[in-house]
Amino acid sequence: MTVSPPSHSRLRGEHLSAGYESRRVLDGVDLAIPEGKLTVLLGPNGSGKSTLLKTLARTLKPSAGRVLLDGEDIHRSSTREVAQRLGILPQGPSAPEGLTVRQLVTMGRFPHQRLWRQNRSEDERAVEEAMAFTHVTEFAERSIDALSGGQRQRCWIAMVLAQDTDLILLDEPTTFLDLKVQVDLLELLTRLAHERGRTLLLVLHDLNLAAAYADELVMMRDGRILECGSPEDVFTSDNLKKVFELDASVIRDPHSGSLVCVPCLQHRQPQVEPATEASG
Repeated sequence: MTVSPPSHSRLRGEHLSAGYESRRVLDGVDLAIPEGKLTVLLGPNGSGKSTLLKTLARTLKPSAGRVLLDGEDIHRSSTREVAQRLGILPQGPSAPEGLTVRQLVTMGRFPHQRLWRQNRSEDERAVEEAMAFTHVTEFAERSIDALSGGQRQRCWIAMVLAQDTDLILLDEPTTFLDLKVQVDLLELLTRLAHERGRTLLLVLHDLNLAAAYADELVMMRDGRILECGSPEDVFTSDNLKKVFELDASVIRDPHSGSLVCVPCLQHRQPQVEPATEASG
């Protein structure tokens, strides 16, 4: 296994096992999230990607092992303390009907508020900056229900940004979105990591988008990490076969320089040149 461990990590899992009722999904996973980078969890359905993210996010308690946030067991800190340091966007989030964009984004400030100190200028600044960064300011007074899928997802990301944490975990943030919208969202998240120094962990399904945008790829199968490192190191034909049972070539896009997975098509009929009559 190729490993690229960070020299320092605020969030790490040690020997994690976790699952649901009697079904174990994770099996002794060790992972340290590199700081100031965008890390992507990849793997086939049922490989444990979302389970690992939920375990690191403290929404699922491990049956063995521990999650360390700033060197402390995450389950020994209060929910408010964790929320002040770790932002989470689950898969398919939902908001109460009729909620405006501004109201949704303001919810990100709850971990920092007290009953006697609400609507502080600091909260208002954080909300305005989060909406500006995600380009949703123009929708501030509109209902979330009236927006497109991509616009809603940017609003949810703005809410997590308003939470003002350095660590952000997102579970399949591009699912069911058009390709252009997916690219726009990943561009935004990349800016968060590279320009603002945020540490991001994402679950994605699209192999080529993951290879294009990830600083670090974590490839999972059957509840274990099989490969971990930069796309240059781990996004290979051999690893795609091992992790996804996919026969594919990996080439470099001549324009972007990104690595691209091209599946091997086994049932395509070879093209035959049409017969031509002999002259004369």
